[in-house]
Amino acid sequence: MSDMDPLVPALAGLVVDVVWFLESCGDDEVDPDSAVKMLEGVGGELLRLPPDQRARLLRVLTGLAEAEPNSARREFLESFPFACGLVDEPRR
Repeated sequence: MSDMDPLVPALAGLVVDVVWFLESCGDDEVDPDSAVKMLEGVGGELLRLPPDQRARLLRVLTGLAEAEPNSARREFLESFPFACGLVDEPRR
């Protein structure tokens, strides 16, 4: 799969949306312990990506953020790599 494969940005966007949902939902929507466990699992899987795939994911996330018309989702996309531990500092 290349960066241009439509599956790559679609899957990256879905991962971001799931994380955004789990981080923003209330305790009455999702059990907090379950949400934390899922978030840790997602972050762990992303950190296990080989360096070339991690770099590709970061490029895709940057492209998604640049194309995102919703400012809240764009900000979340921009902060996602830092929040998941993919980069050491927030990207600006």
